[in-house]
Amino acid sequence: MLYWLSEILNINLLGYITIRAGISFFLALFFTLLLMPRFIKWAQSTSSVQPINEWAPDRHKDKARTPTMGGIVFIAATILASVLSIKFSNVYAVGAVITLILFAFIGFKDDFAKIKKNQNLAGLKARTKLMLQSAFALVISIFLYLVSDFNTNLYIPFLKNPIFDMQMYAIIFWVIIIIATSNAVNLTDGLDGLATVPSIAALGSFSIIIYITGNVTFSSYLLMPNINIGEVAIVSSALVGALTGFLWYNCHPAEVFMGDSGSLTIGAFLGYLAIISKSEILLLLIGLIFVIETLSVILQVGSYKLRKKRVFLMAPIHHHFEMKHWAENKIIVRFWIIAILSNILALISLKIR
Repeated sequence: MLYWLSEILNINLLGYITIRAGISFFLALFFTLLLMPRFIKWAQSTSSVQPINEWAPDRHKDKARTPTMGGIVFIAATILASVLSIKFSNVYAVGAVITLILFAFIGFKDDFAKIKKNQNLAGLKARTKLMLQSAFALVISIFLYLVSDFNTNLYIPFLKNPIFDMQMYAIIFWVIIIIATSNAVNLTDGLDGLATVPSIAALGSFSIIIYITGNVTFSSYLLMPNINIGEVAIVSSALVGALTGFLWYNCHPAEVFMGDSGSLTIGAFLGYLAIISKSEILLLLIGLIFVIETLSVILQVGSYKLRKKRVFLMAPIHHHFEMKHWAENKIIVRFWIIAILSNILALISLKIR
């Protein structure tokens, strides 16, 4: 809409991606701050609260009455701000919005089932959730594969040229990226604000990378691939704004949780951003906290099945530190610090090619 107005009214300022990215940030922030208190009141009145896993540390029992499914609010705010700001002729920006909608649907279904049955483990069956994630990730991947100017090369950090062309196998690779990232963020969302700030940091990094990749001059200077994806930075910026508004209510002690509606969607969107910016491998550093959380679960499950011994007191790893009686705020802030530092390193690596 803003781009359309820039052409109709000849307002050149609204034609710039950076300007519209800033506007989308504040629009999403405003929508979230406006709607979240109303959502919290509604959720409390309808008992749409977070069911606590019976295996969770005892301190989590105090969170049993905290409203959940707040992700629906900030994802809706992101979509609305994006629709008002992007240029609809850009297929990558449209694909970004579609990714948000598809995975928010899965998260909502899962959250609603948990709330209805009042059990943390009573959401969508793991097989059903994985099938939906796979189906939607496949749709997104095929969509990208069919875009005429999108290449299927695999890039790795520190090298200016791709190592090889994945061709049709790229679809399988991209599906794995989207599903893995979606579930990784979901695993991380276990403490107040724990997943929120690392998500903001990762989205901030991808916004910069995407803007550079979409700019001929900057991408040429940094020896990065040039793809017409700059408009997606507007959607990414909107989600940063929405998450900033959400953090106002999600910081410890949380007044609302994002639920799977938020975490699954953020993860899938990060996977999408990594794919279109040709940063699939760099995603490991950008989303380091999510990688650590996921590896802790894999190690715990694998060790118990093979050796009947646990590596951690509890997995994901943030629960391990809870069992060691670390204060919740200490765990959260230290994880935030790691996330911010890893993203700074990821951005520094762009110049080293």
